[in-house]
Amino acid sequence: MGGATVRLQRRMGGSLQGRRIVVTRAREQAGDLVRALEDRGAVAVLAPVIRIQPLENLGGLRAALTGLSAYRWVVFTSQNAVQVVFDRLVAWGLTPHVFTATKVAAIGTATADALTVKGVVPALVPPEFVAESLAETLIQDSGGSLVGARVLIPTAEDAREVLPAVLRRHGADVQAIAVYRTVPVQTDLSRLASEITLGRIDAVTFTSSSTVRSFLDLVGRPAATSGRFVAATIGPVTAGTARELGFREVIEAEPHTVPGLIDSLARRFA
Repeated sequence: MGGATVRLQRRMGGSLQGRRIVVTRAREQAGDLVRALEDRGAVAVLAPVIRIQPLENLGGLRAALTGLSAYRWVVFTSQNAVQVVFDRLVAWGLTPHVFTATKVAAIGTATADALTVKGVVPALVPPEFVAESLAETLIQDSGGSLVGARVLIPTAEDAREVLPAVLRRHGADVQAIAVYRTVPVQTDLSRLASEITLGRIDAVTFTSSSTVRSFLDLVGRPAATSGRFVAATIGPVTAGTARELGFREVIEAEPHTVPGLIDSLARRFA
């Protein structure tokens, strides 16, 4: 291969050319990751292992949304929470204008973008897209103390307790309301397990700990921990789950975004 061709491939991100990369995130969320992989020449293998299920009883959320002026902050920790909250907002005859009564924070750029599309521009996005950094940034923004501040966090049913716990330690009155749950998909992934064993899958992407656990259950431990693929994770929590469960080669997106995930894969296969 000539030097000019190599330079062109590098410029186009051709290090993923022809790489078969599995996307495990929920089908309704997979589009941006699939497109980003295909733009870099990869073959995206769609294998959703979870789905997002809004909770039925959201009376607590409705009450909070109709009285947002009582809260200093509303904190969104995922695109899923944004989607569920704004779907309910419409169903209840409310508009995004209710958020002008408070300040809105987003855990990362993808969540911030999801809010902006809905007409709400977050006042705060932390430098690192994890709960610990979000808590620290909120505390700094409040002058080191959240005493007396009411904080609303629409969240997943099985969400980590880190953010509410840290904010409460700094005096905040935190109301964490579960608005959705992550449900494993019931599907037969035996063919994918065979492809992994035969060395036909280069990488598997994981955007949450729940995708890691569900993938392991569906393809089976022998394939999942075979070391025949790169486990590409969105951030440190997901990476930690993959390592704990025995995945062999685990890499982490830097930054913790879909573009960061793609770039980390491109560096790995360069």
